[in-house]
Amino acid sequence: MAVETASDSGHDMRALIGSREGPRTPRILVAIPCLNEGPTIGSVVLKARQHADEVVVVDDGSTDDTAEVAELAGAKVLRHARNLGKGMAIRTAWLYAREANPGAFVLMDGDNQHHAEDIPRLAERVLADEADFVIGVRWGKTSGMPMYRRVGKRLLDYATAAGARNGMLTDSQSGYRVFSNHALAVMEPTENGMSIESQLLMDAQEVGLRIKQVDIQARYDIDGSTYPSTTHGMSVLGWVLSTISERRPLFFFGVPGSSLVLISALLGLRIVQTYYATGELAIGYSFIVVLLAIVGSLSVFTGLVLNALKRAVRKR
Repeated sequence: MAVETASDSGHDMRALIGSREGPRTPRILVAIPCLNEGPTIGSVVLKARQHADEVVVVDDGSTDDTAEVAELAGAKVLRHARNLGKGMAIRTAWLYAREANPGAFVLMDGDNQHHAEDIPRLAERVLADEADFVIGVRWGKTSGMPMYRRVGKRLLDYATAAGARNGMLTDSQSGYRVFSNHALAVMEPTENGMSIESQLLMDAQEVGLRIKQVDIQARYDIDGSTYPSTTHGMSVLGWVLSTISERRPLFFFGVPGSSLVLISALLGLRIVQTYYATGELAIGYSFIVVLLAIVGSLSVFTGLVLNALKRAVRKR
C-alpha cells in the first residue's frame, strides 16, 4: 500500500516510510524517483525486479497514473502528496533504504533511460566490498548522448570536480548509482532539487568513501526529462558554484582574483612599454589596469579571510 503525506520539506521524512512486510532484508534494493513517468515506469519496474530483491518507486506528486502503474508492476510505492523535487524523492528513498538495510542500494531513473541489465554489474562492486559508491558512467559518443548534453555534462563535471577536491570523475550527473550500507549511514542528502547528484558525490568524497565507476549504456531516443536541459543545468551549476564558495573559498575567490591581478600586471607592463616608446600614456587602459588590480586584490583578500574563518570554525 502506498504511503501518502501532505508534509513539506521541513517535516520529518520518516513519515513517508511505510511498514515493512516481513523480516527479510533485501540484498539488492532498487529505488526509482518518479514524476509523471506513467508511460515508462511499468516496464522499468518489471525489468528491475528481474535483478533486485525489492523495487521501490517514490512518486513525487505525479498527476498521471505513475503510482498505479508502478504498483501493478510489483513495486512498493511511496507517495509525496505534491511535487517536492528530485532531491526530496531521493531523501525519501534514502530513509527507506536505511530501514531496509540492503546489501546494495540502487538508484535509477524511471524514464527508461537506464538499462536494468546493468544492475548486477553496478551492484557487484558494493556487494564484493570493493566500493561504497558506484556511478554508472555514460561515455560521450558511445552512449548516444546528444552533443548539447555532452557539452553541458562536461561543464557540470568540471564544476563538481572543483568543489569535490579529490579529482575528476567522468559522469558526475549520472542518476544510475549504487550505495553501500556504510554510505547510507554516513551521508545525509539535503538538497531538494536536481543538484542532489552533485551533493552526494561531493559529500562522498568529503567523508572518504570508496568511489568506483562502471560503464553503462543509456537511451536518448525518448524524451523523458521533466525539466528542460538548460533549466536543469543552470540550477545544478548555480548550486555547485555556491557550494564551492562555501567549501573552498580560497579557491573560489583566490583563483579568479589572482588571474585578474596577473592580467592587470601584463596590461600595465604593455602600457609602460608603449609610454616609453611613444611618450603617450594610454589613460583609458590605465584606468582598466587599476580597476582590475583592485578587484583582483579584493577577491584574493576575501578568499584568504573566508578560508581563515572556515579553518577557525572547523578547529572549534
